[in-house]
Amino acid sequence: MRRDNRRKLGNNNTMKLYRFSPIKDKAQLLKAIEHTHFMCFELCKRAFGKYLPVAGNIGVFCHYDDEYDFLTKLREEITDNSDSFNQKYFRLHTPIVIPAKGDIPETVYTHLYIRRPDQYWAQVGDVDFVLGGQAYVELKKSLASGAKLMGAKIFDRPDLDMIELSDPDIDALAYVSDRAMTKHEARNMKPEA
Repeated sequence: MRRDNRRKLGNNNTMKLYRFSPIKDKAQLLKAIEHTHFMCFELCKRAFGKYLPVAGNIGVFCHYDDEYDFLTKLREEITDNSDSFNQKYFRLHTPIVIPAKGDIPETVYTHLYIRRPDQYWAQVGDVDFVLGGQAYVELKKSLASGAKLMGAKIFDRPDLDMIELSDPDIDALAYVSDRAMTKHEARNMKPEA
């Protein structure tokens, strides 16, 4: 398994394929989480002009098998394995609190998910946002009717009712749904007035 995530280019130049992978310790994991958090909030602001509340979970994407093995073991140390939603989102023993920065409010993540390796997805991770009730229904209808919203599209998975936010210049993905992905309400961030 290749442990160096750089590829040799002509003239001895190298190109880093993934910003954080392979993650090799808890400090790197926390940096990847923080980066994902801020990038996803940027996607949300670009699309909606404001920040939506988070669902409470944050995901980190692996790109190597050994990285996934390491992060799964680390996740087992920092989460409650008996308290998981869909055997995907595991409740953190100690929630991760990202302090406010600029106009981005302090945010609390209560659940962590580590995604299996996929070399074709270069993103660092993802965050789920919540847009409640009729607002979500109207947004989804407008996108289905061809409306354009910066970086937003209906997520193409019939088992998940979500809208994906992306930008080719941002190495994270954000998702919007009408409910918290965990069993808990989206109470981790106060919505903008």
